[in-house]
Formats: sequence, C-alpha cells, structure tokens
Amino acid sequence: MSTGRSGEMPLPRPLSHIRVLDFGQYFAGPLVGMMLADLGAEVIRIDPPGGPRLHSPATDMLSRGKSSLTLDLKSSDGLATALELVRRADITIENFRPGVMKRLGLGPDELRAANPAIISLSLPGFASTDPGLAPVAAWEAVIAARTGQFSDMGLNRRLMGINPSFTPLPLASAYGATFGAMATLFALGARDRNGGDHIEVPLASALLEGLVYNCEQIEDYPKRYSSAREIELDRRETEGLPCDLPFSELERYLDPFYRTYECADGRGFFVGAAGVSGHPQRALRALGLEELARSLPDFDAYLDQKDWPAEWSMRNSPVGERDRERLAGVMKAAFLGRPAREWEEIFGAAKVPGTLQRSTREWLSDPHALASGLVLRVSDPRRGDMRQMGNVAWLADDSAAEKKRPGLALDDASSRLPAILAEVPRTLRGGAESSGWLEGLRVVDLTNVVAGPTIGSTVARFGADVVSVQPVEPSLDPWGAVTLGVHAHRGKRSALLNLKTLAGREALEKLIAGADVVTMNCTDSQREELGLSIERLRALNPTVILVQVDAFGGPRRGPKSDHLGYDDLAQAATGVMVRFGGGLATPEEHAHMGTIDVIAGLSACVALGAALERRRRTGQGGVARTSLAAAGNLIQAPFMFDYPGRAPFSEPAGRETRGQGPFYHCYQAQDDWMFFAAPEERRVALRAVPDLADLAEEAEENLGAALAARFATRDVAYWEKSLAGTSSAIIRIGSLRATRAAALVAESEGEIDLAQATFRVVRHDRHPMGRWIDLVAPNAVRPERGRVFIPGDAPKYGAQTREVLRGIGYAEERVNAMLAKGEAGDSWSENYLPE
Repeated sequence: MSTGRSGEMPLPRPLSHIRVLDFGQYFAGPLVGMMLADLGAEVIRIDPPGGPRLHSPATDMLSRGKSSLTLDLKSSDGLATALELVRRADITIENFRPGVMKRLGLGPDELRAANPAIISLSLPGFASTDPGLAPVAAWEAVIAARTGQFSDMGLNRRLMGINPSFTPLPLASAYGATFGAMATLFALGARDRNGGDHIEVPLASALLEGLVYNCEQIEDYPKRYSSAREIELDRRETEGLPCDLPFSELERYLDPFYRTYECADGRGFFVGAAGVSGHPQRALRALGLEELARSLPDFDAYLDQKDWPAEWSMRNSPVGERDRERLAGVMKAAFLGRPAREWEEIFGAAKVPGTLQRSTREWLSDPHALASGLVLRVSDPRRGDMRQMGNVAWLADDSAAEKKRPGLALDDASSRLPAILAEVPRTLRGGAESSGWLEGLRVVDLTNVVAGPTIGSTVARFGADVVSVQPVEPSLDPWGAVTLGVHAHRGKRSALLNLKTLAGREALEKLIAGADVVTMNCTDSQREELGLSIERLRALNPTVILVQVDAFGGPRRGPKSDHLGYDDLAQAATGVMVRFGGGLATPEEHAHMGTIDVIAGLSACVALGAALERRRRTGQGGVARTSLAAAGNLIQAPFMFDYPGRAPFSEPAGRETRGQGPFYHCYQAQDDWMFFAAPEERRVALRAVPDLADLAEEAEENLGAALAARFATRDVAYWEKSLAGTSSAIIRIGSLRATRAAALVAESEGEIDLAQATFRVVRHDRHPMGRWIDLVAPNAVRPERGRVFIPGDAPKYGAQTREVLRGIGYAEERVNAMLAKGEAGDSWSENYLPE
C-alpha cells in the first residue's frame, strides 16, 4: 500500500485488484506478466508439468512477484481447473503459435464463454491471419531474421560490408510485451463499454512498429539531412565501389557531437549533443573550449538551405564537412585530459548529454542504477543476492513498486487454489460496443524527439484527443522535429505557445485544467523550471495524470536523475553499445534508430494504463513514469541480472557474430542467407531432415562448419520446407527494405485492412508535407472489439494553434494579439520540411 498526499488515505497499488493468469513461456508472455506484477497485479504463472520451458536465471527474474500453479492442460482435470480460474480472473496471457490454445480448449471463444469480462492476450510470433507465416516456429531470431532486424545493421556495418549480423537483443519480445501490457490495461478501462476483449499482438508486427524510423521513407528527401556516413554510402553505390571500410577508418565519418571519445583512463565516453539548440555549445564549454564555442556558425536551422549564411549551423545536425575533422580533433585532445567518470560528472552538471560507456555487467553494479531502483537487489532462493532489472513502468507514489518478491517456488499457489475457486466468478458489467479504448481521453502533449511523442501518437490510435504544444522557437533541428515527427506526432493537433510569456503559460494552464493526461519528456529539474511542479499541476487539475519520461530516472532519486540523455545515451550507459560493438574498446550505437526511444514511449503507455486504472477506482491522478535507461534494461532482459557465481557474460556480441552456436545461426544457402533455429530439438532436428541426418553424430566443435557446407548445397526454399511443421525452423533472412516494399499500400487506394497480414506499411500520398511518406501501420495491437484507428497525418507545427486557443475560450481578437506579440505561433518555417 502506498502513501497518499498529506492528510489523505493511502492509495492502493495500481493493479492490486487485478488477477492475471500467465500461460506464457520464454520471454514475451512472462515479460507482460512481470510488468503487471510489478504494478501490483496478482499474477499466477501456469506451469506445465516439469516447470517452465526456459531453464535460465532469467526465468527467476521474470517470475518475481508471481505465484506458480502446475496444471496439465492436456488433461480434463487440468483444463477444468484452468477454466475455473479464468472465471475468477481479469487477464490471460499466452505466447504460443496460433491455434495451440484453441486445441487445448482455451481459445478466445472458450475463455469468453467462461468469463465474458476476460481480457485475453495472445502474443504469437506471426499473425494468426497470415497463412504463410503463422505456422512457422517463431523463435526470437526467426522473427528478427524474417522481419529484417539482422540486415543492413546500421551505417557502420553497411560501410564495412558486413551483412547480415546477428544480435541477441530480443527486440521482438520486448516490443511485443510492451504493446501487450499496454493493450490489456487500456482494454480493462473500456470493459464497461466494450465488455471483454481478445487482443492479438504478433511479435513480428510489434518489431516492425518498433523499427518504424528505419522503415520510414520520404519522397525526394533533401540531401541536407544526410550524415557523412550516408553520403559516403551513396557515393560508393553511385560509383560502383565496394563497401569494405575497416572499423578504424569509420571515425572520419562520425559527427563530432555524436560519437564516442577515448578518455585519459582509456575508457570510452559517448557524446550525444547534436541537433538540439545549445547542446553543442554546452559540450564545448564543458570541455574548456569556450572560444571555439563562440566562433562556430549559429543561425536558424529552419531556413531553407539556399538562405543559409554559412555551410552549417550549430542548431542543425550534421556538422559541415569543412569543420567536422577540425572539431573532432580538438575534442579528442580535450577528452584525453580527464578520466571518463569525471567527464560524466562534468557533462551531467553542465546539462550536456554524455555518458561513460559501460558493459551490462558494469551497469548492474552502477551506483546510480542501484540508488535509483533501475537495478534492484532481490534475495532469490536459488541465486542469492541477485541484481536484476528494475521496473519498466511505475507510478511515482507507489512506494511498494520496489518491494519485489523473489522468483517463485514451483506450484506455490496450489495451497491457495481452494480459496480462489471459492470466490464468486467475475461478471460483465458493460455491453458489447466496438469503440476505441481511449475515446474521450484528453491529452496535452509537451514532448519532443521520439520517446515522449510516441505516447501521444500511440494513444491517438485508440481514440484519444491529443494536442501537441511546442515552443514558438524550436529547440530541435528539422531532422529531429520534422523528419522523425511525421510518425511521432501522427494523430495530434499542433499548437505553438511561448511559455516564457505570461499569456503563453496561461493558455497552457487552461489546456491542462481541461485535460485528463499531460505528457512530458524531461527531468524533474526541467519540469520545475517550466513552472510545472507536481503541486502546481494538482492545483490546476486535481485528477490529472502526468506521464513523464526522462533519460536516467527510476523509482528513487539517484546521482544521475537530472542528467540529460537520448536513445544513444541510454544504450551507452546500460551496456547496449558495448554488447553490439563487441567490447569496451569497440562500442557501436545499436544499428536501428529508435531502438530504445520507441519502447520507452510504449513503456510510458503501460504506466499510463496503470494510472488510468487506479484513477478509475479511486478518482486520484498521479505521476506515471518510465525512463530510457529502464527501456535499455528491457531490451536486454535475457541478460539483465547478476549474482555470485553467475556464468560469464559471454553472450554473442560484436560485428562478426552470426548466432549462438550451430543450432541458432545465420547460414548462407545456395541462393541467399537464412537463419537456422533448432534451440531445443537440436540433433533431433538434424535427424528429421534426410540431407542433414548424417551430421547428427558430428562433434559439436565441427558441426558449424559442416552445417555451413551442407546448407550451401541447396536453396533457402528447399531448407525452409525441410523443417516445416516442426518446432524448429529455417527462414530466409529478410531486410527492412524488402519487408516494407512487400507490405506497402497507399492510403489513396481506400480503406486499409490492418488485421490480415503480419506486416503493413502505408504510403501516405496525401500528406501535408507535399511528398508521399511511407510509415509502418499501427497494426501491432489487434483487438476483437476495441477499435484501432490509423492516426491522421502529423500536421505542420502550429497548424491548429488558432483552433486550440479558440477551444479554451479565447476570442479571435485575443488569438490574433497573441500571434502578433509572439505569445503564440502558427509556423516554424515556410515549408513543412525545410529544403
């Protein structure tokens, strides 16, 4: 029980009234269960005889806060008990192949017959409506390979000619689990209207949505936004030159304000200070380069390039070619003057995004991670003093969020089973409408870049009314605000207010007073500087929910809680860059843009769902939170734990990695690359294929080479067919480019079906930018009753300022006066996207 405000009764935990049956195995399903348990839900893990199928310490972490009940679902008694539990539950979770639960007698129809109020969540690898992919044994890497996660893995690897690359990060499960947790909570809030619901979240669909910024394509995209690496790639392609750069030569193509520098102690320090007004200057001043900071060009980034007074601007990324090498050289010399930890303190105090490069193991022992609750100490009965990832999402006043029960003992819920079955079954209070889960919800969105805006664009697809409020003078360059904003600000109305003026602040406060939710991506200190303390927000609107995302925040304060950061800073701090690059000496930003940003925005939606559920019961608002660092934990969930005697952190890492041993590996067939996944059947899988049967007796150390030679003798289609229908799989390694092209439909063609295919990409050919734009469709969440809308195109910034001000009661005369005085604005630039 958490403590409410002074003089008030303590508030219940957000989900303490919810019972969840977790049938999930491996990662996606158990991750959803862990998130809900962390928010206070009663989660019962339904185990098959013999226990969970994943035999890993990660299972202990994913089981925290849950209890266990062993049921043989293939027996009549086990099935009957499961259905009785369903009658007394609110949510079920499973992540089997399509049709498995139906064959067990626990399909969506059977669940709803037992309990019309049930919210059932299914997390298959590929969509159940996809005849070609639904039957595939969808192991994590199979999903990643087919979707395109292993191809064109970032600008570095494309320049080095390395394709494909393998990464063990379970992005599909992490994205899918976050979509799933969010969706179940939003569906709970709509039960009085819609009744129970069945929700499918195909992990491959979730993965493609998570990689939306890697799939985005804009017609006639201006070259001014291309980085040096992109320009070099284009040059080589145009001139027919090979991509064969060694890693050591990539340095000359890196932006000085967006790269890793070696420090006095030999450690790497990542700087991510590009594209935000004032950040490059602060970085140079923090390095003692004041005179250089004053000498560099600084002009409006929203001018068309023909009107630029210099080659580049400090407000606009990337740095111009003429200054790139000079700046990098001066900054390299400065960083060598101090050890990396000192630079971290200096940059944090100076409000410059920068962080020491850490390994995952170092992050799990980091003083800030432990102090803030981003990493927890749990006394586990099997592992002892276990450090593990903290909450993905939390409410600020939920003090019990950090009190974790350790991994459970098998069947420990059996003693409580009679009492549970004696409860009165759940009843359905609502009807059977088909409405958006969040229709009527009013959101004021004060966010920028990607993670924060993802919250608003996500809730818009479920019917929320979202107003984006941006400053009259933009702080982000057009690449960060406009190019990324075409997805991040879909489905919103846009208003520009000058919060440095009394009239601008007054207008914002009127918007907040009439809202249900306010979203911000900022540190606590930044929020206070804006005059939006928690106390002020409560005074304006006692029931408002603030959703806040920052870089390094946790349930508690820590030394880095007010440090600034973006996606790549969280990657560097939590170990993703070291893992991806292969070691502390060769860290690389993870290949896919928005790797952490998108999932952080979705995690904030999970926190919002919990806050809405608590407000529905208590009438109380609150602060719903997540952070980029918490999302960095989430995408490393299979490895995000440590304890005395833990096996070495030796998971696959680095640019030359092709897999995890011979049975989970990229191989080159006669015509193309493919992925072979037999993590459980292993040699049984080989014996099942006549062309491979003789290799089943091959020694482990020779098997990889033997399989590579054998697979090269046939094409991919032959090998795919050889394992069809088994619990192993071979699948062609796709690319995001090919996935996008095959899934593309134009909005001008009419109504777009979001539910039939695993992948769907929409060409927005009526976009206000005046160009067509390809964006991944919002089809990761597929409810049966709840409605999902394709959000409208992101408007030009300020396009609805007049409309928004009129909506809070301002007469046209006052609106005109505010625009004339610069208290409000209706545009940042002449063109939607500056040319």
